[in-house]
Amino acid sequence: MIAIIDYGMGNLHSVSKAIERLGYEYTFVSDAEELMKAEGAILPGVGAFGDAMKNLREYGLIEAIRQFAASGKPLLGICLGMQILFDSSTEHGKSKGLGILPGNVDRFHGTYKIPHMGWNKLEFLQDNSIFSGVEEGYVYFVHSYFLQPTDENRAVLLATTDYYQEVPAIVGKNNVYGMQFHPEKSATVGMKLLENFTMLCQTARTK
Repeated sequence: MIAIIDYGMGNLHSVSKAIERLGYEYTFVSDAEELMKAEGAILPGVGAFGDAMKNLREYGLIEAIRQFAASGKPLLGICLGMQILFDSSTEHGKSKGLGILPGNVDRFHGTYKIPHMGWNKLEFLQDNSIFSGVEEGYVYFVHSYFLQPTDENRAVLLATTDYYQEVPAIVGKNNVYGMQFHPEKSATVGMKLLENFTMLCQTARTK
């Protein structure tokens, strides 16, 4: 069973329908006890970084998500859900994140179109089981803030894309993954990535 974390700021419908199409069972969870029963978890997110952290705090989920990540069970953050896995963001003033992965999130700066919205091609930087059977294809992004790639956090960069600079697209460390784009809206490439995540959850169940 995959827990889709419901804290009032996620696109639960599209994520759950994608998991359903893959034939994997899921449940929506809003409390720590139910989260810890799952064999894998997805942290979606739509909206502002600070609001997301405020909601997680009010739901009593901040420490629960950290504990889940530390348990070794697969955890996947999607879009804003990926961003809040990191240390902080400058969105609407500096806000602290979950601090599960190292790095900081900042706004795009430039004369180009913001938000970054549309289909961009992935470039894989590391071998990882999340990429099994996946092409370096196009996936769908909608965001104005992104993880700043620095020497400190390059080890967690699994894939990037190009939007007037290097933009982290997939991150990962041990059992924790993040995707800046929306895999559930990214056709064949996105669905295969989600399928690979469910396979990691199945492996975790048998351990």
